[in-house]
Order: sequence, then C-alpha cells, then structure tokens
Amino acid sequence: MRQKRDFLEIPDFSTDELYELLALARRLKRGDYRGQPLAGKTLAMIFEKSSTRTRVSFEVGMFQLGGHALFLSSRDIQLGRGEPIKDMARVLARYVDGIMIRTFDHGNVKELAHYADVPVINGLTDLLHPCQVLADVFTIQENFGEDLSGRKVAWVGDGNNMANSWLNAAYRFGLELRLACPPGYEPDRALFDRARGAATVRLTHDPREAVEGADVVNTDVWASMGQEADVEQRRRAFRGYCIDPDLLRLASERAIFLHCLPAHRGEEVTEEVIEGPSSRVFDEAENRLHVQKALLVTLMGA
Repeated sequence: MRQKRDFLEIPDFSTDELYELLALARRLKRGDYRGQPLAGKTLAMIFEKSSTRTRVSFEVGMFQLGGHALFLSSRDIQLGRGEPIKDMARVLARYVDGIMIRTFDHGNVKELAHYADVPVINGLTDLLHPCQVLADVFTIQENFGEDLSGRKVAWVGDGNNMANSWLNAAYRFGLELRLACPPGYEPDRALFDRARGAATVRLTHDPREAVEGADVVNTDVWASMGQEADVEQRRRAFRGYCIDPDLLRLASERAIFLHCLPAHRGEEVTEEVIEGPSSRVFDEAENRLHVQKALLVTLMGA
C-alpha cells in the first residue's frame, strides 16, 4: 500500500509535483484523459462553511472520475454536536477513500489529516484556500504560458486566506507578488516571511503600487464568512481598494483580472471590470473542476 498524502497547503507538493498536477489538469480539461481511476471510491465532503464552487466542483469531479461524493454538513453529522475531530477522522477513514473539508479553524484540518489514514484535502480554512489559488495559477498558465516564474501578480484587498495562499504560490512557483492591504489587514507574517525568502514579494498600503505593470490583478470580498459583524468597519478601512478601470489601466497591456467569487460589485470590484475584456473570473471558476480532478487522481487514484 502506498503512503497516503494530504493537500492542506500548496507547499505540501514540490514545485515539480505542482507543475505535473497542472499538466494533468490541462489534459483533463482538453479531454485527453478519459479514464475513471476513482471507480468504486468515495470522497467525504465536510462543510462547516457553505459553498457553491467547492461543493459542485468536487462532487462533479468525483462523478466524472467514476467515484462518488458524500456531502456532510456540520448540522448533519456528530461533529456539529461536539464529536472530537480525531474520533470522526478514524471512523470516516474506515468508510471512505478520501476526505475534503471546508471549515473555519486551520487546526481542524491539520488534526483531521493527522488521525485519518486516507488523503485529506483542504477545501478552505480561515488561513488558506489552496485549491482556489491552484485554479488561479492554472488560469494564469492558460493566458501567459506554462512557466510561472517571474510572472507579476497583484493582490488588492484583505490579507485573508486567499492572500496567504498566493504567498504560498509565490514561494513554490517563483511568482513576483505585490500585496496591497489596508493597515491592520496584512497577511500572515510567517507565510509572508517564508515566501519572501524564495521569491520577490512586496507588501504595500497603496493599490496603485501593487497593480503597476502587473500581469494579474486579483482581489476578494472585503468581509468573508464569519466576519459579518465587521462589515461596516471593513468598508471604511477598504475605501480606495476597489479594482476599477482606472486602477486596472496601470497593469500591463495583457493583464487579466481574477476573483474567486462570489463578488460584491461596487465594493472590491466594479461591474465594468468584472464584465470587461480582462476578466477571467468564469474561466477561473471552471478551472476549479479541472485542477481538483487532477488533485483527486493524484491523491486517490491507483
């Protein structure tokens, strides 16, 4: 039996392994790979946070690969009634061939992976959103070519789980990453320092400085799930951090705009940008399916 692997953050895979994963995603998207390596296998999908793209892409991906996905909300399983994660992990691992979890505390994902002897995939935590950023990186390849080293990526907005995962992507792929975040909303310091040791990473409070000459301009909502009580405070803090046509014009001529969705039009991005010619947000959303299928094959396939 091969040793089980987890995908909790992008650096869990080496740079070469990540490029191989993206190459497989390309084959899957083109239809060159038509096997069903997950026939007879089941993925448990645990959701403590609601989702559209994560749930549908993993569920459809498992079906297309010949497997089956189980949707488990915290309301429907004993986790929502206080069952220890270490107990749930060891039980589920005796039923299923892999576990995907979308939750709040990153520590829950790490504990789940420690106790489950089947692959565990991080579908999102408050710290990281690795599957989304892998899909974003795949979208960059589609527009600029396979080699990602030195590609200029601007992040404008909250130093949240997306910003942290972009730091991990810069660390592995050698991206040039500029992050523009309001004071007090910077990304995780340890992840920033690690990325800065391997790539060109810069933090600023000026969105114009981040976007200048960028190949990719990227943002997210100002208040994520669990931050609803801070909406008004965040709206005040993030004034001036909206991606509008004037800001986007500072980027490179071929620049693309990305957003993990759902978007709040008129807050972090204007209607003109998200519906404009530079926008790749729906390609990006589709690519969740292809990248995650590649991940499922890699972790759960024979």
